[in-house]
Amino acid sequence: QVQLVESGGGLVQAGGSLRLSCAASGSSFRSGFTIANMGWYRQAPGKQRELVATISRAGNTNYAAAVKGRFTVSRDNANNTVYLQMNSLKREDTAVYYCQIITVDTASYWGQGTQVTVSS
Repeated sequence: QVQLVESGGGLVQAGGSLRLSCAASGSSFRSGFTIANMGWYRQAPGKQRELVATISRAGNTNYAAAVKGRFTVSRDNANNTVYLQMNSLKREDTAVYYCQIITVDTASYWGQGTQVTVSS
């Protein structure tokens, strides 16, 4: 069993900042469960879910072009948590943000999503 709990979403004015967190937990972690990649995706109304940023266990990162230079993904391996620092937010960043983890066995898990709304 794996649970992903996201937090940090909300309403912010354009140009502002938010920090999202996603903590993974569950009974699976007691049996050598190891997370490989962690990441964030988003889905705006009427659009498909898209990649925002990912980070490997070694700390290698990958960003969508639309957020590069404004967003920073990081992780805390000891606490199975991934973060997304979002700066200089734009209206087009408005979406539901989902975290995802992929284990070394290539199993994939998703969070429930957290709403980010950027007002002008």
